[in-house]
Amino acid sequence: MDIKTTSPIDKESIQSISKLFKVISDPTRLSILFLLQQKECSVGNIAISLDMEQSAISHQLKILKDSSLVKARREGKSMVYSLDDLHVFSILEQILTHINE
Repeated sequence: MDIKTTSPIDKESIQSISKLFKVISDPTRLSILFLLQQKECSVGNIAISLDMEQSAISHQLKILKDSSLVKARREGKSMVYSLDDLHVFSILEQILTHINE
């Protein structure tokens, strides 16, 4: 018997979900997200908090920004980053709950 199964979600959505998980699977990007959940930060403050170079943080912020997870605004000569929305944290909280079970 040949049973054909189909996903209830289209391939484009599957690709988008996969891409989001790839973005948030990086430990540095996750650390940045959790830091920004607490407060807005400049690249320099994020670098200090995570004990990393500013250039490395800038690279990770670009990926997060391109994925619509963070947004930036200019404050004087600096860019200040914040979360674009909190939806990603409902996902992360469910993952943490799963891990802790």
